[in-house]
Amino acid sequence: MVSVKLLSLATLVGAAVAQNTTAPLRYMPFGDSITEITCWRAKLWEKLQGTDWATTNFVGSGKNENACRDTKYDRDNEGHSGFLAINIANSKQLVGWLQRNPADVITMHLGTNDIVQQNKPVDQIIAAFSTLVQVMRDSNPKMKIVVAQIIPMGMGNYNGKVQALNAAITPWAAGKNTTASPIWVVDQYTGYSGSADNRDGIHPNAGGDDKMVSVWYPALVSAFTSARADQVAAAAAAAAAERREMPFIA
Repeated sequence: MVSVKLLSLATLVGAAVAQNTTAPLRYMPFGDSITEITCWRAKLWEKLQGTDWATTNFVGSGKNENACRDTKYDRDNEGHSGFLAINIANSKQLVGWLQRNPADVITMHLGTNDIVQQNKPVDQIIAAFSTLVQVMRDSNPKMKIVVAQIIPMGMGNYNGKVQALNAAITPWAAGKNTTASPIWVVDQYTGYSGSADNRDGIHPNAGGDDKMVSVWYPALVSAFTSARADQVAAAAAAAAAERREMPFIA
């Protein structure tokens, strides 16, 4: 006969496992002003509603509303207008941001300011990306990472450099990819017009926001699915460990 005490313990463990496997995923939109002062985050949140990922918790220190005509969306993000990838990496700013707002999944759209403001070499930008990915993985060894080939500019003569950076991102990501912490590369450049889809030559207008969401979304679903699988595996392992520690009572 199994004791009531043992049954109660097993029930509690089962409840804990169920809670862990359904805990909302934490997602950090990370980047510069193209993440901070645009509305693609609002539209992405709206697209997630009614799906298995509706409870996803957007995380980050930023909470700008941006006049996106949505009073409900989760505004938390780590977009920083004017910031360079190189400076974020060298100043170790992402370390503190992730300490304060841990994440399971992160998107990164960076490099625009490195090119437009300071004409930084592509290899230096890519080196900064490597530093940032390591920070992500130091924060969470199973971080799921989605990196954008960045949108084109509708001003100046920057798109040649943008294309060079975008071309370098694919082999870089392949070299950094791991099973535990995969990197998805999404192409935010192709099919996007720097003039028609940007409101000021740099930041997306409503049509640009829509295009960005359509590119982010499939990769994010894959990243969320992978992160949820980690949650389920961790909960199952914890439950198995609890069962091994339970005394057998006849």
